[in-house]
Amino acid sequence: MTDTHYTTLPLWPNAYPASGATATLKSLNEDFIVTELPLQLPSGAGEHVWLDVEKNGANTAFVAQQLAAAAGVQDFDVGYAGLKDRYAVTRQWFSIYLPKGETPDLTQLQHSEFKVLSQSRHVKKLRPGDLQGNAFRVVLRDVTGDRDAIEANLRAVASQGVPNYFGAQRFGLDGGNVELGRAMLAREIRVRNPKKKGLYLSAVRSFVFNEVLALRIQQGLWGQTLPGDVMDEAGRPTGPLWGRGRVSTSDAAQALEMGVAERHATLCDGMEHAGLDQERRALVASPADLSWAWPQADQLVLTFSLPAGNYATSVLNEILRTTEPERHTESEPAAAD
Repeated sequence: MTDTHYTTLPLWPNAYPASGATATLKSLNEDFIVTELPLQLPSGAGEHVWLDVEKNGANTAFVAQQLAAAAGVQDFDVGYAGLKDRYAVTRQWFSIYLPKGETPDLTQLQHSEFKVLSQSRHVKKLRPGDLQGNAFRVVLRDVTGDRDAIEANLRAVASQGVPNYFGAQRFGLDGGNVELGRAMLAREIRVRNPKKKGLYLSAVRSFVFNEVLALRIQQGLWGQTLPGDVMDEAGRPTGPLWGRGRVSTSDAAQALEMGVAERHATLCDGMEHAGLDQERRALVASPADLSWAWPQADQLVLTFSLPAGNYATSVLNEILRTTEPERHTESEPAAAD
């Protein structure tokens, strides 16, 4: 049997009919504002200094490096809950391990791409995933198309949610991390760097999840449950994050998931042998407090919030097709909404 290669990402289907509308996203950094919703706020005492940081045009890893240098610590002493978009104005928390000595006042740090709004001590380091979610304010410019069709999709998204696809940024430039992950799992290449290995495993795991979700939509199952589905705490059906152990679904849901696993056997077998355990993820993302306004005829402003691990692009893709200005930048870590 010839092994499948993943040189391009598929066009995964939408849940709702295409509006036919288009718009420009992130013409300015200020057009995409993200505010992290923390799990907790610093207590005022502890071995870690927590910083509330607003950045504009910088990626999260770069800011973390600058904070480490300013505090005189190693990069691994700085923690954060999630990566945020570079081409945006974002607000998020960082932590720095500073158990002894005088606490530097990092609110005085001067940098053109970020500023420390406040700082306070806390008992623990911030780790990936330590957030409730993110709030978004998105300005879409140069909107063309039928406003009624756009608003019909907005109402559908508000009432029924969107497919909880992993966003394109999860898969690297042009989706290349999926093919690199396949080659790694097939032992065609050797990856020694733990961060790169983690990126590739994350990409292939997310890809298989998206394939399961896409197949359900293709089969007309959007908004429906299947016999044997595993539901989350909110009563929504879930899809597999592949790994070791039995798939927890049964009946028709299990048959669908196993069919996808067979089609991508190299990825799924490789993830099991890589030590990942089976987990589940909701198939539906439900944006909270979704509202919209038309300040100009060709300008649409959206506000909403999403739980941790959900992507704003999944919301936008169900409303209209967006393009971003061309940027020539070096490769950087993918942002997770």
